[in-house]
Amino acid sequence: MVKIAQISCGTDYSGVQKEIEKAARTFGAEIVIPEADLDYIDEAYEKFGFNCASSSLKLMIARAMSIVEGKTDADAVFIATCFRCAEGALVRNEIRRFIQQNTRLPVVTYSFTERTKADELFIRMEALSTIVARKSILAREKQEGLTLGIDSGSTTTKVVLMEDNEVIGTGWLPTTDVLGSAEKGIEEALAGTGYTIKDLDGIGVTGYGRLTIGKHYGADLIQEELSVNSKGAVFLADHQKGEATVLDIGGMDNKVITVNDGIPDNFTMGGICAGASGRFLEITARRLGVEIDELGSLAMKGDYQKAMLNSYCIVFGIQDLVTALAAGVSREDAAAAACHSVAEQVYEQQLQEIDVREPLIQVGGTSLIEGLVKAVSDILGGIDVIVPPYSQHIGAVGAALLVSGMKDISEG
Repeated sequence: MVKIAQISCGTDYSGVQKEIEKAARTFGAEIVIPEADLDYIDEAYEKFGFNCASSSLKLMIARAMSIVEGKTDADAVFIATCFRCAEGALVRNEIRRFIQQNTRLPVVTYSFTERTKADELFIRMEALSTIVARKSILAREKQEGLTLGIDSGSTTTKVVLMEDNEVIGTGWLPTTDVLGSAEKGIEEALAGTGYTIKDLDGIGVTGYGRLTIGKHYGADLIQEELSVNSKGAVFLADHQKGEATVLDIGGMDNKVITVNDGIPDNFTMGGICAGASGRFLEITARRLGVEIDELGSLAMKGDYQKAMLNSYCIVFGIQDLVTALAAGVSREDAAAAACHSVAEQVYEQQLQEIDVREPLIQVGGTSLIEGLVKAVSDILGGIDVIVPPYSQHIGAVGAALLVSGMKDISEG
């Protein structure tokens, strides 16, 4: 059983603890709480060198020290504090950085509310369990045989057919009926290749519809998108060795994942509102009278400073856009402002929670919006952003790649 060490403050009092444990059990993991007596708390706090007023946060620091010093047996770490506590957020981030600098354990951080339920934690616990249990697959650097990857996303379904390390067919269409969209995507990917679904050596599935599709097709690999997307990203960017950061600004939520030698070691996902997602850009494109794939080039001609969109809310953000256009702001400036707004919110809500490691690999459908890619680079001080080939198919590529390693495990 995978052991996930929990370092948290306030989960017992808020009723969230039972939800955390339920989420972990769902994916065959056990929550363990690092032990620390009073003397060790004082000793660890002095070693850590970060001043905080709360005794509960000092206990968190001691539990982190226990993991780093090998006093607690753990396969992964889950760090959680209440979203209302500013000091807790600071300590959470310092502990995350401390553990990552001193261990090779995968880490996930979370800011909970008193209403947090187990299903909100599922993908995080699943990812931690997957990374631990399938490290050998995640370290895989090449695809072999004929495999199909399906990524059933919130807004689009992507399908990729791979043969001996090459993409030979793709499908991409809106997600409506989950199974129907997958079926059409498979037809597109197989078209013109000479292969049928009966010729496949394996099928890998990820995304929101993975369980339904996986069951229907008898998939060999059904895996959450955090580990799958990161693997697809470093594979296509030809950066499977060393460190990298993967950014996926999706249609409904966003993912930021740090990777070391092809294996994820920290990630954050979500967002306060769809104003920080691809959905906002879709609505912006419609309001400006262009297709979404034209929005990026339009934004490259504009100046975001001439049309500030300051709201975190998608509704108020569109109101800002309408007001700016009514005041005579050009479509180019409005498009640039929309891209900058999304990039800025992703930075404030998520990128600040992770130590961004270069290169930054931007993936997903929104990575094709060049104005957004530029905005992300600008927000991060002008760093180079890699948009690999097939970036919009990243989850499907990762699934096709990883499923080719399942045969090796079953035979071993």
